[in-house]
Amino acid sequence: MQPVLDDRPISLAEYEEIARGCLQKVAYDYFAGASWDGVTLKQNRDSYEQIAIRPRMLVDVTNRDKSLELFGCKLSAPIVIAPMAFQAMAHPDGEIVMAQAAKDAGTVMTTSTLSNYSIEQIAEGSGSELWFQLYVYKDRALTRSLVQRAEAAGCKALVVTVDSPLLGRRENDVRNRFQLPSNLRLGNLVGSSIDKLPAGFADSSLAAYIASLYDPALTWKDLAWFRALTDLPVLVKGILRADDARLAIEHGASGIVVSNHGGRQLDTAIATIRALPEIVEAVNGRCKILIDGGIRRGTDIFKALALGADAVMVGRPLMWGLSVSGRSGAAHVLEILSAELDLTMALSGCPTLDSITDDLVRL
Repeated sequence: MQPVLDDRPISLAEYEEIARGCLQKVAYDYFAGASWDGVTLKQNRDSYEQIAIRPRMLVDVTNRDKSLELFGCKLSAPIVIAPMAFQAMAHPDGEIVMAQAAKDAGTVMTTSTLSNYSIEQIAEGSGSELWFQLYVYKDRALTRSLVQRAEAAGCKALVVTVDSPLLGRRENDVRNRFQLPSNLRLGNLVGSSIDKLPAGFADSSLAAYIASLYDPALTWKDLAWFRALTDLPVLVKGILRADDARLAIEHGASGIVVSNHGGRQLDTAIATIRALPEIVEAVNGRCKILIDGGIRRGTDIFKALALGADAVMVGRPLMWGLSVSGRSGAAHVLEILSAELDLTMALSGCPTLDSITDDLVRL
């Protein structure tokens, strides 16, 4: 009997190519876009390609283990789904399907404040373990309510994004006058006056929304307020400097996400993999470290782990998988990355995650 051929894409790059043809231009430009000239977006990717692996030989790699536990979640590989807004622009069931894919792949999804489905709908519809990403509103009662709802829905961690006092100028969205389709809402805010993006702006409506509602006065002292609101581990997302990493720990952070928002905020900001070593040194094992931005191959995950990250977050490639074939597409993207990491470990003489050490890479 002839084996059944698998005609699915075989790389993340192929998924993006197909997704571009599946999505409306406004949606593709939103998901793929970056701020200003896209320098940071490009450097996130290029920096991984410039790091060389120095593999070990004659190590028994017959059995390999990529699993770990992170904030009470058992993961099949050190890959977490990054927070991404407006997933129903890629698939009608949006975040619910993405969370189902996370469960299929044995990982956790970080659901966004700006999801099209509410945290309750996502938790109930997927049965998956979730983290909740929080944007801080000027309305602190609303912010408190979001935290309490995330905890009540069973989320395992709170991820506070700190790099968005205003929205980076994403010129494709400005050109497109980005607006959510009329049938979509901000699921976590349904029933309030801010469950849709404002209309009538000759610019990105998301930029107008953030400028009017997010709290640009957020400071480190506010992190203690979050800690008092919840017993959940609090991760601070958007750290690119050693001194900020130390401050995060001093103010109660359980984890740090080294992130430049995928190149969507401050253009020419340092590539995350370049920022990672000084942050690892500053943290010195006192909290967990994740990293996102530019991860497109299992070798990239390997390099991030070698330089001290505990796990990675992946965003855009999951959106391409979601738009191409929904739950199975997103799960397959995770499967590709996990398989590539497994092969990289085997070819580098690393049977476990603990054996991936910094002497295996050269910057």
